Amino acid sequence: MKRRNFIKMTAMGNTGIIASPTILSGWKSANNKIKKIKIGQIGVCHEHAAKITSLKKLPDIFEIVGIVDDRHSKAARFAGNNLKPYEGIKWMTEEELFNIPGLEAVMVETANNDLVPTAMRCMEHNLAIHMDKPGGEDLKLFGKLLNGCKERNLPFQMGYMYRNNPAFQFVQKAVRRGWLGDIFEIQTGMSHDYGGADYQRYLSNFKGGIMFNLGCHPIDIVVSILGRPEKVTPFLKSTPGSANGAKNNCRAVIEYPHATVTIHACDQEVDGISNRRFKIAGTNGTIEWCPLERFDGKPLIIELKLREGNEEYSAGSHTVDLGVKLDRYEDQLVELAKIIQGKIKNPYTYEHDYNTQEVLLAAAGYTKWQNL
Repeated sequence: MKRRNFIKMTAMGNTGIIASPTILSGWKSANNKIKKIKIGQIGVCHEHAAKITSLKKLPDIFEIVGIVDDRHSKAARFAGNNLKPYEGIKWMTEEELFNIPGLEAVMVETANNDLVPTAMRCMEHNLAIHMDKPGGEDLKLFGKLLNGCKERNLPFQMGYMYRNNPAFQFVQKAVRRGWLGDIFEIQTGMSHDYGGADYQRYLSNFKGGIMFNLGCHPIDIVVSILGRPEKVTPFLKSTPGSANGAKNNCRAVIEYPHATVTIHACDQEVDGISNRRFKIAGTNGTIEWCPLERFDGKPLIIELKLREGNEEYSAGSHTVDLGVKLDRYEDQLVELAKIIQGKIKNPYTYEHDYNTQEVLLAAAGYTKWQNL
């Protein structure tokens, strides 16, 4: 990829990002009918492939035409044995999927190392793409995919799971409006305690271990807020006795002119998912919360502290109730539909996705960071 096509990130990244809520208002045409988007899914071997259950909740927007089984792939995987989410959907070959008349979009949910090659084939068939994370271990190949989509004006959406999380959207709004002043620190934790030795054997297939597999999520948000950094330093460690020496205890330090970002992930933290956290601090305020998301019927809560007030919040401490969320991906898929139908522009540009992947590969030890 020619770097000149992927530069000039602003201090805010690419975003004015507050994604649209899951509503159908404005969706119907003048004759009161909704033109459904024909969409298929390639793969069941990604850890998030079961998001097709979120797609099923949107029958007024999407027509799910079929799913392609990728369990024959030799790529490392930690999912794909539970086929219950795909009940009622027609199984077909990739060629059969591509030949369906009127097909407009594909969700790529293969094992990690198959994601980009599969998305490339979708791009070559001029299809809109939702591709799960991360963008592979080869930055040049990922850049080729993005350039191909850009040249063909194809919608491309990365399946980063926090993009439509109301807390992260609140943070992006607060930074964009200057509520927190000049940002000088971000801390985030992405640990868990599931999978045991099987998960560690899975991680051992990737040089970047758990940072490559999970660190991508907060990196996506950090880059959307602060843009391309000055320096990225990885710390890839293994817990005692980790299977196959998997890098399952990783940290990255990402440096900006006036800010430092630390990202940590380990697969041995007791009750780790509930302890996932995010803190962002600036000269006028701080936002932090834990857990990062919840789908148990209880509201997502963040703590906001301000030195000076703004148009919505007074100076002092605030506990902000962001409401109950029951589905991680539904809003993101509605957003995809709006992008495909030209109702909105993709709030995350091709340039942003490239920069995020560039930072991720440096944070996961694949590349040496090169400051421009």
